[in-house]
Amino acid sequence: MSTCLCLLARRVCQNRRLLKLKRAVKNAQTHLLFRTYGRLCRTATMETVDLWAEYYKTKERVSELPLPSNSDPNAVYANNELDLSDIDVYGFDYDYTLMNYKTSLHYLIYNLGCVKLIEQHKYPEGILDLKYDPAFAIRGLHCDLHKGLLLKIDSFHDIQMGTVYRGHTCLPDDEVKALYNGSHVGIMNMNSFYGTGPNMHQMMDLFSVPEMTLFSNVIQYLIDNDLAYDPEYVFYDVKSAVQDVHMSGRMHQAIIRDMTTYMDPDADIVNLLTQLSESGKRIFLITNNSADFVNRGMNYLVGPQWYNMFDVIITNARKPKFFYQYSRPFRSFDHRCGAKSWTKVESLQKGRFYQEGNFLELNKLTNWQGARVLYFGDHVYADLADATLKHGWRTGAIIPELADEVKTINSKVYKESVRWLSALEGLIEAMQDQERAESQEVIKEWMKERQELRVITKNIFNPQFGSLFRTYHNPTYFSRRLNRFADVYMSSVTSLLNYSLDHTFYPRRTALPHELHET
Repeated sequence: MSTCLCLLARRVCQNRRLLKLKRAVKNAQTHLLFRTYGRLCRTATMETVDLWAEYYKTKERVSELPLPSNSDPNAVYANNELDLSDIDVYGFDYDYTLMNYKTSLHYLIYNLGCVKLIEQHKYPEGILDLKYDPAFAIRGLHCDLHKGLLLKIDSFHDIQMGTVYRGHTCLPDDEVKALYNGSHVGIMNMNSFYGTGPNMHQMMDLFSVPEMTLFSNVIQYLIDNDLAYDPEYVFYDVKSAVQDVHMSGRMHQAIIRDMTTYMDPDADIVNLLTQLSESGKRIFLITNNSADFVNRGMNYLVGPQWYNMFDVIITNARKPKFFYQYSRPFRSFDHRCGAKSWTKVESLQKGRFYQEGNFLELNKLTNWQGARVLYFGDHVYADLADATLKHGWRTGAIIPELADEVKTINSKVYKESVRWLSALEGLIEAMQDQERAESQEVIKEWMKERQELRVITKNIFNPQFGSLFRTYHNPTYFSRRLNRFADVYMSSVTSLLNYSLDHTFYPRRTALPHELHET
């Protein structure tokens, strides 16, 4: 029986590799056609051409090109080559890594934060009339504390026009450029290494989405009611209110009271942990949550005795400080009676709970070597940045939004829009030096169409802010940090089940600008 299963698994892997090869060939053929077309355009600049004739000829050529193959929303995507056969130890965060949550949790955070603003910070009760809109914000946005704006910034620190919001109002481009003396945000005005700075904060995790919406709603209420306000005060009041939702335990208590409403368990988590354990891999958990909250959630997700699947369990870790502050020792914790031990932790035992601690103590007590450890988390800064840069762990980012982004990218309207946008930009680049006045008028028409296409490809993801990963053209600032701190990324940690534990993830080779030459 086991032999048959092995043969079946091998055949599935072979079929998957063959499918990937076919897709790669198809995409390469499409790319070659674009390169050939680009060469024709550049040749055309040598002589006077009928621009509209060239335009329609190009449109016809492009319409005949095959659309790119679909991407897999359940795949693991590589920023850096990662060979799983090198990994002996697998580590996990808890929230949005092992345990997923429903959108109802964001409503809860928003509503509790709103009440806190009224009760503690004495904001007008009228803000209760502004409800949570789950489709308003995306994570990765920057909040300008002094100007009271939410905005999206690309990997070059340039603002994406059309994504700068004061309350519910999108600022026109000329106003944005006046506020920032252009579209570039200097590094001194950006956030620090961990996403916070004196002028801007980057909102990096999924829990920040209701916080951004609450901030924008409050700003809009104050504007509509002609109430004077300082944006920085509003930002920190909202931040304090939402943090209290987490720190006071009210959010966790609500989740525990009604797990089916807020938790979205993935049944394949058990299969993943079982596969890793039976393959002789070490498994650990590091979370900032309390032991009681994690225990109740994992009981719901995996079942009683779940902790026996883990070699090390660390709660109340205070990430990212866990990775760079080394003064807090580990405390053994008895989850049955809710008490810490008074004795010094000399070893970390399987199935036991430990609180606090720090990376150096973990490394000393386990002797887990950096490059043999693969750690998964959803927060690019708190979970992954120090783990990889300072300590050499391999890292995997869990981006739940990725699945929907990939489905959008796979849509016919998106593929056709991007295909024609790329061709139109090539046409503009090739023909822009035509000197005749009528030719320049045509170029202006093309530029107008280009902008319309850019707006379409933005709005298809989110009408306000577009894609989490891309601005009109460049990667977002979020993508830049993701690329720097995560070796691989995926929509769910259970995507690993689609691969063997000896699989190597290879990053896609993309041409550098100077490599895009015709032969």
